[in-house]
Amino acid sequence: MHEKFIHNRQFILESGISLPGLHLAYTTHGHMNDEKDNVIWIFHALTANSDPEEWWPGLVGKNKFFSPDRYFVVCANMPGSCYGSIGPLDTNPEINKPYYHNFPIFTTRDMIRSYQLLKEHLGIEKIKIGIGGSMGGQQLLEWAIEEPALFESIIPIATNAFHSPWGIAFNASQRLAIETDSTWKSNHVTAGIQGMRTARSIALLSYRNYQTYQWSQSEEDTGKIDEFRSESYQRYQGEKLAMRFNAFSYYFLSKSMDAHNVGRNRQGVTAALNKIKARTLIISISSDLLFPPDEQAFLAAHIPGAVYKAIDSDYGHDGFLLEYEQIEKAITEFLDEESNPEPEIQKIINGNT
Repeated sequence: MHEKFIHNRQFILESGISLPGLHLAYTTHGHMNDEKDNVIWIFHALTANSDPEEWWPGLVGKNKFFSPDRYFVVCANMPGSCYGSIGPLDTNPEINKPYYHNFPIFTTRDMIRSYQLLKEHLGIEKIKIGIGGSMGGQQLLEWAIEEPALFESIIPIATNAFHSPWGIAFNASQRLAIETDSTWKSNHVTAGIQGMRTARSIALLSYRNYQTYQWSQSEEDTGKIDEFRSESYQRYQGEKLAMRFNAFSYYFLSKSMDAHNVGRNRQGVTAALNKIKARTLIISISSDLLFPPDEQAFLAAHIPGAVYKAIDSDYGHDGFLLEYEQIEKAITEFLDEESNPEPEIQKIINGNT
């Protein structure tokens, strides 16, 4: 069920900016039981929407692991997105015109504080499992630190405690591509869209890896000197995003990701992670260049009692969306039995994998 939550009271961001209110688009599947102990909260990544049945069909849906027959599945569209939550194309009430370039940055911490309002609206008192990959995992970690008693279990996938200089550099390069678009400075819904096409092609390099392109984009015609498959693929991916997203949301959400740091104003990252009380399964993707396994090993080493699982995949960062069979197996094992994560963690830390 696709719905909208409207909050008509003041909402103060980490930056100190005060909003008169906000709204969130969200999707639910299934129903909360009488005991209120079957809630699954799923966090989406950068350009996805609030319906995980669409972008995670291997895990969410009827007869899938997270089936609405068993669980009350909730997913909120993150603020700044263009899929129904407050975003850059919405009207700024102070000037009665769209925010466009003046949209305020929602940090991942701001995002989960908006979800806390939705949680109360839905009458949720406990979340059985919180799960999310990439930027979704960043939000999940923030919430598990902010409300340690809320989650029974959390499953952050291919994510980190703070965004790395490497990840920030990728995002900065994408924003530079948008800024070089001659239309970017205009106040129009399509401003910067060509730049966003280029930005997406940059992002794709961080989502995949050498091996992925080697087996998916290699040429059969060894005599070719132009119009290569990999170039066509890059253009296609940029165009595909341009048909469903806007440059403003892309620009500001990348800034939200860059600002992610669970240790901010919490005595540092280690102290923040130590606050997590939920049973924790950390999942990494072996070939992930953007959120490399070392970042998940760090999480597992500093979250009390965390279990670590590395998934072998050639899909790079996108493996968190595609390797659903391996992810489901890891979750099943985690929920079925208590395991000792130490040997697995140590292998990653020592670089012996």
